[in-house]
Amino acid sequence: MHTRNLGNLTVSALGLGCMGMSEFYSGRDDAESLRTIDRALELGVTLLDTADMYGPYTNEELVGQALRGRRREGFVLATKFGVVRGPRPQDRGFDGSPAHVKKSIDGSLQRLGVDYVDLYQYHRVDPKTPIEDTVGALGELVKAGKVRYIGLSEVSAATLRKAHSVSPISSVQSEYSLWTREPEVDGVLETCRELGIGFLAYSPLGRGFLTGQINQFEDFAEDDYRRFSPRFQGENFQRNLDLVKRVTELARAHGATASQLALAWVMIKSPQVVPIPGTKRRTYLEENLKALDVKLTAAEISQMEAAFPIGVAAGARYPEGMMSSLGR
Repeated sequence: MHTRNLGNLTVSALGLGCMGMSEFYSGRDDAESLRTIDRALELGVTLLDTADMYGPYTNEELVGQALRGRRREGFVLATKFGVVRGPRPQDRGFDGSPAHVKKSIDGSLQRLGVDYVDLYQYHRVDPKTPIEDTVGALGELVKAGKVRYIGLSEVSAATLRKAHSVSPISSVQSEYSLWTREPEVDGVLETCRELGIGFLAYSPLGRGFLTGQINQFEDFAEDDYRRFSPRFQGENFQRNLDLVKRVTELARAHGATASQLALAWVMIKSPQVVPIPGTKRRTYLEENLKALDVKLTAAEISQMEAAFPIGVAAGARYPEGMMSSLGR
């Protein structure tokens, strides 16, 4: 397995996003999810990404179950805090207060069944709490041995600089794929390169759209989050589907799947980028890992970027209420 660095933290070049094993996508199957995590570790994937708000809490418990009895040095565990959920799915707030930081890590450690987290990530910035206070509290967790490295998620370049001046930041996690290329122009990727910070690309397959296997809105189950995502609704669906057909054609010509081509593109953009595609099935995990062997020519990269210029995707990444929490 190839490796990459998130600051001073070495991880597999491709990680595994565990969110969809517990929530947001239909077809929960804990038994298959556990087998998928086992298979990922067997194939050399070391980085597992979760969060306390997935479930909430149940995803950390599932990952903890999968890791029980394993050598602690054999995996890199990344989780997140900072999103506070209410009784309804749409009821969400943000808490980056030092008190919440300390409370959250203790809960995560208990659910995951470990003594420390390799990468503890601030999920969304709380506008009520100065970033310096939150990162200061995270630095205390590092000193206490509960956390090895600190990460941020969906932050602006300016916030990243402020945070890094308080305590070293090892990674920034943001959405990044062929149809979400904003990190290339909003200063975040550039700032990460300048400061030696890694970049975790979540949803590198466009929430499954870039796999080429989604053909109509009705393919989504009633409890599938994507039914409420602007990019999958109305006219946006067909416009985005037309984009995906182009990458599917390029993949066929290359002798790969659309998923593999899309992941290979993300990885070739920068050696500091580590995609964390999510799946709960071993079949898709194994397909995704073959992207590590895909070699793209300069002409193929140009064709892909011409088909997916920055900002081409129709519709916002999230519903309106969630968009305001991005890039703070």
